[in-house]
Amino acid sequence: MSSNVRLVTAPLEIVFDDAQKNRDEFEREYQRLSETDEDPIGQWLKIAKARGETKETDPVLLNLLIELHRKVDQLTQIVKKEEPKRLPLSHNGHIDSIGFEYFKLSKPLLEKGRRYYGRIEMPVFPRRDVAVWFDALDPQLAKIVRMHARDQKEWDSYVTARERIMIREMKRK
Repeated sequence: MSSNVRLVTAPLEIVFDDAQKNRDEFEREYQRLSETDEDPIGQWLKIAKARGETKETDPVLLNLLIELHRKVDQLTQIVKKEEPKRLPLSHNGHIDSIGFEYFKLSKPLLEKGRRYYGRIEMPVFPRRDVAVWFDALDPQLAKIVRMHARDQKEWDSYVTARERIMIREMKRK
């Protein structure tokens, strides 16, 4: 199975746990980390666009305003010492490489055949944790089985960007 998986180098961080340990609580957090709950201003913007309320607005200016609003929210959280509520997960690791449906850990931390719930810190703008359910194919290789649609698009874009970087580096050599 793992011989036909195409991966590219990508240094990411992940925290995870056995899905059976606390499945209901993991599912609640997964739902909380959805686009609607994690980014209410972004959700508001989508609804406003769908209603046609943004037709007369400069899109660049609107996006800038939205990002400023997000930054103010982040600064407010820092000042109030509010941490986003996240469940404690028992394992943390480094992801060495990724593919469109897979990732590989730098160390053998997984038990083959077991399902896990985790959060991957994505280096996208704005930075955020991506909730993911995955199955261990071997002690290091995992197959993603569930991710929110927005996160899946950003994951795929990130994989593509990493592939481009790898191709450029190979051309230089």
